[in-house]
Formats: sequence, C-alpha cells, structure tokens
Amino acid sequence: MGNSNRAIIIGLFFGMIGLIFIIRLFVLQIVDPSYKFSAESNTQRKITEFPTRGLIYDRNGNLLVSNQPVYDVMIVPREVVPFDTVDFCNALNITRSELERLFEEVRFNLQRRRISSFRPSVFYKQLPAEQYAILQEKLYKFKGFFVQRRTVRKYEYPNAAHVLGYVAEVGETLLQSDPYYSLGDYTGISGIERTYETFLRGQKGARYVMVDVHGREMGSLRGGRMDTAAVAGSDVALTLDIELQAYGEKIMQNKIGSIVAIEPSTGEILALVSSPSYDPSLLVGRQRSRNFPILSSDTLSPLLNRAIMSGYPPGSTFKVLMALVGLQENVLTSTTRYPCHQGYTARGIHVRCRPHASPISLVPSIAVSCNTFYCHVFRNVLDNPVHGSPQEGLEQFRNYLLNFGLGTRLGSDFFNENRGFVPTRGYYDRIYNGRWGSLTVLSLGIGQGEILTTPIQMANMTAAIANRGHYFTPHVIKEIENDTIPSRFRVPHYTGIDSVHFEPVIDGMEESVWSDVGATARIARIPGISISGKTGTAQNPHGENHSIFVAFAPKDDPKIAIAVYVENAGYGSTYAAPIASLMVEKYLNRAIHPSRGWIETRMMNASFINESTE
Repeated sequence: MGNSNRAIIIGLFFGMIGLIFIIRLFVLQIVDPSYKFSAESNTQRKITEFPTRGLIYDRNGNLLVSNQPVYDVMIVPREVVPFDTVDFCNALNITRSELERLFEEVRFNLQRRRISSFRPSVFYKQLPAEQYAILQEKLYKFKGFFVQRRTVRKYEYPNAAHVLGYVAEVGETLLQSDPYYSLGDYTGISGIERTYETFLRGQKGARYVMVDVHGREMGSLRGGRMDTAAVAGSDVALTLDIELQAYGEKIMQNKIGSIVAIEPSTGEILALVSSPSYDPSLLVGRQRSRNFPILSSDTLSPLLNRAIMSGYPPGSTFKVLMALVGLQENVLTSTTRYPCHQGYTARGIHVRCRPHASPISLVPSIAVSCNTFYCHVFRNVLDNPVHGSPQEGLEQFRNYLLNFGLGTRLGSDFFNENRGFVPTRGYYDRIYNGRWGSLTVLSLGIGQGEILTTPIQMANMTAAIANRGHYFTPHVIKEIENDTIPSRFRVPHYTGIDSVHFEPVIDGMEESVWSDVGATARIARIPGISISGKTGTAQNPHGENHSIFVAFAPKDDPKIAIAVYVENAGYGSTYAAPIASLMVEKYLNRAIHPSRGWIETRMMNASFINESTE
C-alpha cells in the first residue's frame, strides 16, 4: 500500500474518531449520565400523528394540490448513545459535516429550551420514501432515533404559484403566538395556503407506544386508549379556471406583467397571472431550501405577485372612470362636445393628443381616447362651484375612486394586497404649500401623475362597470368543505354612480373595439363575442411604456372582466389588448377562432425580457 493511500485512510479514521467524540460529548453534556436503561425495561413514547392537508381543486373540479408522503427522522436526545456514524450517514445519504451540523442544532435548541431531552423532536426533515426504506432496515442500530411519517404538498400543475402559495416550517413568531404549532411543524406562508391555513391544516392526533431499549415499537400503551386520531384538513375549491390560468401563464412567458380575470356577477377570480412566475413544486420538500434563495435573488422577481402588489399609472383606461364621475357630477352629458386640435393647452401647459375628428362627444372620446376631452372633464369636476374650491373638488373626486376600489385594499383573500395610491388634498398641500388648482394636477384626469393602481383593482373597476355600478370583493375561494366562505365576498359594493350613466360609457368602450373610425382596440375583436374595452399606456420613466387593456364580455350579459398589463411593451393596443381578447375568447369559447391564430402566435412569441432586463 502506498504512503499516500495510507495517509488518506489514516485521515478518514481520525476524522470519524473526531465525529464519534462529538457524538459522545453530546451524550455526556446533554444527556443525564445517571439515566440508565436496563436490557429488559420498556419505555413509552408519544408519536404525533400529522393530518393530511386539505386538497385544493379548481372551479371545475380539477385537482390542483394533493399530498405526498415524506419521513422525518426524530430524535429523543436523552436516549442517544454513541453509534456507527458512517453507517448512519450512509443510511441518510448525508455527509459527516451535515451530521455534525444536525447535532449542533439539537444542542442549540436544547440550550434554548426549544426542545426537550425527554421528548421527540425533528432531527432530519423530509426524508424521501426511497431513502426511508434504506434507513428503516438499520434503524434498530441507532438508539434514540425513530421515523415519523408526514405529508408534503404535491402540485398537479406547474401553474398558479402566486395564488396557491407555499408551505414551510413555522417561524418563531407563530410558535409563540399559536399553541397549535410545535417546533418543526409546517404552515402556509403565502397565497391560499396561508389565508385558509386553519381550514387546510386539519387537527393533529397522537399515538402512545411502548418501545424497547433499541427504540423499536413494542405495542400500544394501555391498548391505545390514550390515542387520538388526526383529523384531515378540509378540502377547498377555488374560483380559478386552471385551463384559463395555464393559458394566461403561457401567453405571458418572456414578458413582465400580469393578468387578472374576474366574473363580474360574483367577484370570483377566474385567472390571476403574475409573470415571471415559477413552478410551485420548486418550493416543496428538501429542495425548497435550495430553490428559494435562487428565486429570491432573481432580478426579475418571480416571487413577486405583480397582480396584487405592483402599482402602475392606469393611463387612458382611467378615462372611462373619469367619464362616469363627470356624468355623476353633472358637468358632462352624452352630448357634450369639446374641440381637440391634437392637444389641450392652458396657461403654458400642453397635453398632446392623437389626430381625430373634432369637436368630439362622449362615446367617440372613449373610442379614440381623446386626452383633450378628459382634461376638460377633470377640470370641470374639480372646479365645480358646488364644491367651493378645487381642493374640495379633489376630495370628492377621490371619494368616487375609493368607491370603485382604487387607493384602498379590496379585501380579497390575499393578505399582501397593495392599496395603490390616490392622492389627497393634504398630499398636494404639502407639495405646493396649499397653492394649487385643477391645472396643477391635470395629469390625474388622463390616468397619469401620482395615481397608482394595481392590476386587480383595474379588473375590479372593470367588473363594476360591467355590472353597471356595483362589484363584489374579488376572491379565489369558492367552497370550503363542511364550512362556508367568508360572508364579505357575497356583499355588493356600490360605486355611487347612477346606473343610467353607465350606458354611454359602455357604448364608448364597445366603440373602442368595434368602430371603423379611430378605434384604438380593433385588434381585440372576437368573432361572435361583443367585447367592450379600453386601451391604456402607462408612462414609464425607466424605459418603454407599459401596455394596458381592460375589457369585459359579453356586453349585455358579462361573464368575464379582465385587466392586462405588459411592462415595457408600448401602446395598449399593441400587446395588452390582443392578449386580453385571447383570454376572453379562451374562457367563453374554450378555443381560439382560426381567423385569430396569427394573433395568438404573435402574442405567444413576443418577448420583452432581454439581457439588460435581467
């Protein structure tokens, strides 16, 4: 044998001796040395029975989330004696350094009194079934260790990650605030898994057994009379249409943005897409610790739910709301006309507008998206004499926006909704020292300036228009087994706009798609479906503008309202409008008409993510 080989063997030998010393030191320091077992004695052990987590289905009964078994290696520190560490590492398929780290964690938790030396706690989490089979054959050799079965999530589709959320180990805060949880338990961290945790988690049970000196089970304690059965979590059905959701995620590949589709008559969310996204299976089991840092550090922020958290200027989609406010304030009628010479000019301020026929009235002003028309309407709302001052006029204007769900959290079943931003009188008073008027904040009238909205807020606004004046809080929960969904999702919210005012605005949205003269969204036409919509372009100081489109269909019996945002894609008519129309067609017809195949191909192939973006 060569000297080099002999040196390697000696090094390995002393390395393992070192690990054995660590384990022996652990036993001497942590375990009471006076604690002895006789060869004949038995002892008892409490084994927690973890419930299976509730299943999750879509609105059509498709299984979205199920469970799969894994095995936790448990430790009772007081029972541990020195053992063959090489054999143990091989059985777990871990390295010596990993084993050292695991024992250090146990030592730390014992010193912090987070675990007890007398009671089982998790030593190694989520051992796969195939590795468990190897360990099980050798487990009798490792006194103080046993295996406990539990389940982790299994995702049946690589979609809807932001809706479903993920499950992970409970943190210190929850351990201290909720007595249900123990160290090593799991809980919903985001999405539906978090919001409906108390329904999905079920109720833990317990089994008491007798074990011998090798830790092998010798039967139930007292015939099982002390045992309690685990109660499985409640199954839930979501409002999502997984086919529509998957289609939306596919069409948004290589793009940054979001899609939110709502059923207007109920507030049920049909699809909620945030792009880029990720496969929810990446955050399951032991691979979560490897994948989560990668997703967290990705510059494209795939963990960010843009549909509910990103704020954008609404752009020209806001003009439909501006028209409704003007009608309600009696500063606008369906026959009101304003001249437009490619822009609005007042006291040195100029707002550009695209060429179109002039003068223009309400319905065509929406169809061609006239900036001039809505500059007039906005100033007339704020300067309306009934308010006494533009400052008071802004507060009334803001109240209308709040009634439509802008500038506030909608109260959906997502805990981290962004409220957006609708500026107050006080906000401008601080900036301009109280000296400002309607012209100062003119950009608000065309959906620019300081106002920020989220995609879910704009989809909800569109649903309120489709309903002619009311909306239901957007939500993704449809059914809870043996329970009811929160009652707030069944309560209508009224916008404060008389229903009579919606018809001319909706006519304008219809003309935006179907008019042959100046319509901005003709590409959104769907054969046989009366879709009504409004394009928008959100100014982006950091690059190309964002493409926006809101729509609903059919016009007289709305089944779907939608908002689409595509970042850095330019005009609303270029990408957001055709994407929205494809989503509407997919939902209502379940297929895309052959005549529109070229649009689908173009949208699928479009990419706005490049090396500079990344």
